Amino acid sequence: MPPTPPRSPASRPQHRPRRPPARPVRRKRPRWAVRAVMTLSVVVLASAGIGHSVVSTLDADIARVDPFKDMKNRPRAGHGMNVLLVGTDGRDRITEEERRRYRLGGAPCHCTDTLMIVHISEDRERASVVSLPRDSYAETPPHTDATTGREHHGHPVRINAAYAEGGPQLTVRTVEHMTHVKIDHYLEVDFTSFMKTVDVLGGVKICTAQPLKDTYTGLELPPGTHTLTGGQALQYVRSRHADASSDIGRMKRQQRFLASLIDHATSSGILLNPLKFRDVARAVLGSVRADRGFGTDELLDLGRAMRTFSPSSSEFTTIPIGEMGHVVKGIGSTVKWDPVKAERVFRSLRDDKPLATTVAPARSAAVRVEVAPQRIRVQVENGTRTPGLAKRVDAALAATGFRTTGHPTTAPVDTVRRTVITYDPRWDRSARSLAAALPGSELRPKPGLGATLKVTAGADFRQVRRVRAEDPVRGEFGVVRGNEVGCS
Repeated sequence: MPPTPPRSPASRPQHRPRRPPARPVRRKRPRWAVRAVMTLSVVVLASAGIGHSVVSTLDADIARVDPFKDMKNRPRAGHGMNVLLVGTDGRDRITEEERRRYRLGGAPCHCTDTLMIVHISEDRERASVVSLPRDSYAETPPHTDATTGREHHGHPVRINAAYAEGGPQLTVRTVEHMTHVKIDHYLEVDFTSFMKTVDVLGGVKICTAQPLKDTYTGLELPPGTHTLTGGQALQYVRSRHADASSDIGRMKRQQRFLASLIDHATSSGILLNPLKFRDVARAVLGSVRADRGFGTDELLDLGRAMRTFSPSSSEFTTIPIGEMGHVVKGIGSTVKWDPVKAERVFRSLRDDKPLATTVAPARSAAVRVEVAPQRIRVQVENGTRTPGLAKRVDAALAATGFRTTGHPTTAPVDTVRRTVITYDPRWDRSARSLAAALPGSELRPKPGLGATLKVTAGADFRQVRRVRAEDPVRGEFGVVRGNEVGCS
């Protein structure tokens, strides 16, 4: 018998068999909801496909280095991901017009201008950034000199000189040797990639409560909020003479800028737009160097993580300083870390813990001042006939945290009764902070003196009073989040 042909909808019986209660409920769901879910799924899958295909093409743009070649006896791996972010001057790739406009004169130093350990937590919900002062006292492990080919035993250096001596490999080895934090990836950024990235983002907004002026870089910003283009941003993060804080202040500005950049990148939709993300990534990766393991998967992983970032997801600190102006024979003045407090920072990175839970701003009964003593450089001279007075004042100021030169001198006159602080008017806030530590001292402005304040010890000197920064953000040992250092 031939099979019975299927009935048309019209010929089917109107009665239906009894069904479970759940079936009628499902049948009542609006069809537009099903279509919306299916459409959203297609869009998400398509976007993911476009994102991967777009980002996959960027691998070819990255210049590769091998900073981990033949490395042995490395620290034990922790949780999360540690990236050593290295900033080099790269001024040999800058045009003559840019060199003049942004005051980038001089030959390239082939050294690291900026060193940061960027830790991305294992759950990809937090970024911790630790700045390492470029003049930090460090000890290299045994290595071969990249320039001369000579074998070297471990020896003291400023940490930024490791790059000139042994390139990225010795830089990574020295950082791991000093911190006991295993570096997973290496990323090297120069002036060119930095400026291109800021310009592709459409500029980055920063704010300053005080005027910033640095004749060395050409930076000149009045108080207020500013959107900086690539070249202006470079001036902002390079300036060391905007006040007496020198490198410490510059690192604080770099942290503020990075916080604002993260805020802009995560709030503007760039990371959700594959094509825009490609443009930004190309601007960054077209002139950076990275290890061979930093590729498409890592870029996508970071991109996904940063989509959930907010300014409060990032936290910043500078390695606690134990001694400013630590003089080393054959090297000169260096910055020596506080071994106990620095270890707390590095332990937090190894254990994938927020910095804020283990590192807190220093608290004491010290007098509050506008500028932290660690940001103020001081030259002391003896204005009396009392032998050793300048040396005693220098040591007392250094013990309180001031960045003394460590080389007190004798003043032209020896009849000074009242201690005098001579300062450039551009550093008036630093002068007032120093005066708080020297009760009864006289302030004398002297235009053109520069960032170093001069103390002429008088017969009235008795002691140095302890002071600390009024704002914890300006303190040396504090941890701040991105929403605390950005513009509000």
